[in-house]
Amino acid sequence: MWVRSLSSPECRKLLEANRLGRLACSSDGRPYLVPIYYAYGGNYLYAFSLPGRKIEYLRANPAVAMLVELSGPGRAWQSVLVEGRFEELRDRIGYKVEREHAWSLLSQHANWWEPGALKPDAQPVSNQSPHVFFRISIDQLSGREAKER
Repeated sequence: MWVRSLSSPECRKLLEANRLGRLACSSDGRPYLVPIYYAYGGNYLYAFSLPGRKIEYLRANPAVAMLVELSGPGRAWQSVLVEGRFEELRDRIGYKVEREHAWSLLSQHANWWEPGALKPDAQPVSNQSPHVFFRISIDQLSGREAKER
């Protein structure tokens, strides 16, 4: 088995070809790791969620990491680590273009709103949409690949 680093274009290709990542965030020294669906566009990963622990943590500390990985044949794999910053795309003036862009990228995939819109407990009824669109700016990008000899 051999391992090599992926180039930046290879990392971006893997991000573009996948939808599922593991988002790591922290608040008050407590780490939190959760799977999310995302869409890649430009220098951002776009996602969607309902309020909950993930959004609370992201709002408290916008520094995040996200791992996207792909299993290959046998013991082969590829992974990309994104280090970046959370930015909420609020439902108000000034974010309309970014929210519509996020929606347009995410909605290209079936069931794009899952699991972000699913919660184990019933959500309170509100006259405002609780949906949270956000993006992660890609500040640092690295990747590795392992293949059998």
